[in-house]
Amino acid sequence: MTSRELVRHTVDFDKPARIPRQTWILPWAEDHHPEAVARLRQQFPDDVLAAPQVYHTPPRLTGSRYAKGRYIDEWGCRFDNIHGGVIGTVLEPLISDWAQLDEFRTPDEVLAIDTDVINSFCRTTDRFVLAGTLVRPFERLGFIRTMEQAMIDLIDQPPEFIELLRRIHEHYVREVEAWARTDVDAIMIMDDWGAQAGMLVHPRVFRQLFLPMYVDYIAIARRYGKYVFMHSDGNILGILEDLIGAGIQAINSQVRCMGVAELGRRFRGRITFWGEFDRQELLAFGTTAQTAAAVREFREHLYADGGVIAQCEFGLGAIPENVMQVFRTFQELDGESR
Repeated sequence: MTSRELVRHTVDFDKPARIPRQTWILPWAEDHHPEAVARLRQQFPDDVLAAPQVYHTPPRLTGSRYAKGRYIDEWGCRFDNIHGGVIGTVLEPLISDWAQLDEFRTPDEVLAIDTDVINSFCRTTDRFVLAGTLVRPFERLGFIRTMEQAMIDLIDQPPEFIELLRRIHEHYVREVEAWARTDVDAIMIMDDWGAQAGMLVHPRVFRQLFLPMYVDYIAIARRYGKYVFMHSDGNILGILEDLIGAGIQAINSQVRCMGVAELGRRFRGRITFWGEFDRQELLAFGTTAQTAAAVREFREHLYADGGVIAQCEFGLGAIPENVMQVFRTFQELDGESR
């Protein structure tokens, strides 16, 4: 099987020849462990990758996303980074007063993607290609208003807030449509809904305001025959059933804080678990033996003739050998299953 076929068979629970893999390598890892990154890419190349972001008119950006200092993205949101190697935090709102809503504009530049270049990229790789954009209405709200103010907005829900959400959603509908018309394999949604022990907001708030948005995005993707992948940090047990019902097919989430056995009991065979492994403790402070044990537990509870993608993040503080051990153990388990 090609990488693309492996991922499709995995998400369709159709007995892939092996478990596909992907590493999220942050610039921090490339800066601090370049030799380990090179070895990882050589020994365990990704089966999943993102399409290039190519536009007819380049979006207006200031600074570098992962550099120390200030970065301003295509929406005008300002990220301050004190470390470098990871993305920063929004400390100042783009809209601090609702009177500014009249001047707010969504970035039309990112809707004019260069379809020819993207389709050529998809045709010349045998790997599974994700759209080169992240659909993130909840996170975008936090970037525009700051997360603290966004939480207040979710409680108060003034008319201006509802209007802002409508504009954000309308933009993402158009962006999903643009990417779904290309030859990519999947659309990706990315909203962090969980804290360590539970949801950042009550599930009913998610269901009221954001789940209908996801349903719209997924319907567009389905219309063009695309898969739908999603990333969400933290404990999202409160909405995982909703995500499956809406049509999310692969979820990148922090399984350890939700309980691998519990996830397997409730959701095995219903959604693909696209990683990930605990980067707070296991990858940063654990041993290779503990890492191997976590991989074995992951596969034992979540694999069902597919439904598992070997994925972890090589980011801030991760021990290179632990990252290697994740993929080494998956490879060993594939061998044992044959």
